Amino acid sequence: MMNITDRHEFILKSLKEKGKITIDWLCETMKVSSVTIRKDLKVLEDKNLLFRIKGGASNSNPYAIDRPIMVKESINSEEKQRIAQAAIKLIKDNDSIMIGSGTTVFTLAKNIESTHMLTVITPALKVGLELSGKPNIEVLQLGGLIRTNSSSVAGQYAIRILDEISCGILFLGADGIDLEFGISISNLPEATLNQKMIETSQKIAILADSSKFGKRGLGKICELIDVDYIITDNKVSPNIVKSIEDLGIKIILA
Repeated sequence: MMNITDRHEFILKSLKEKGKITIDWLCETMKVSSVTIRKDLKVLEDKNLLFRIKGGASNSNPYAIDRPIMVKESINSEEKQRIAQAAIKLIKDNDSIMIGSGTTVFTLAKNIESTHMLTVITPALKVGLELSGKPNIEVLQLGGLIRTNSSSVAGQYAIRILDEISCGILFLGADGIDLEFGISISNLPEATLNQKMIETSQKIAILADSSKFGKRGLGKICELIDVDYIITDNKVSPNIVKSIEDLGIKIILA
């Protein structure tokens, strides 16, 4: 029978190897009750050694936070560049596309060059400004209340415009991609607008680096099965990739 020190060492070692562990697995492996495991996890969380999640524990914070866009731009910038280059291949000549807010989709906007007419609909001011000076690109800027953290609009004015619009493919960023919870971001007003953008689009592509997997933002956008593509970097766990592909979603590793 393991003592409390042995249990704690085993839990932390397992988390380091797996990233996530379940209470059921710990009970079966260490031959102790779920009550004991829950107490162990609480003690370790109080010491800031892990994060408790539903049914187990994680070595990373499962909840996304709403960071200012200037802060986000410096995070995983190389991965975002590769993701953007992979996403561009989904854009067809004479297409109409929609680009949401966030630093990964803004990187996409910076890389777009078009030899044929391309219509881009966006709530993000930075995306609109980036594309408005490029040849062969027509920008429809959604209006509404501008959020400081994202430099993007949200609210009913933008939603009303989308009532009369349809587009080929929507490129969305995400703060969380969770197999159970789905796709989410950390701001509720923008989540509502993103839901409307999804309704307006024939295809949905989520652009997010690997750090977003296994996390949940405050506002759910959609279920995983509502998405056609997930474009990310090659650091995503093979088990997660398989689980996503089993849902019929094409995951592109850049």
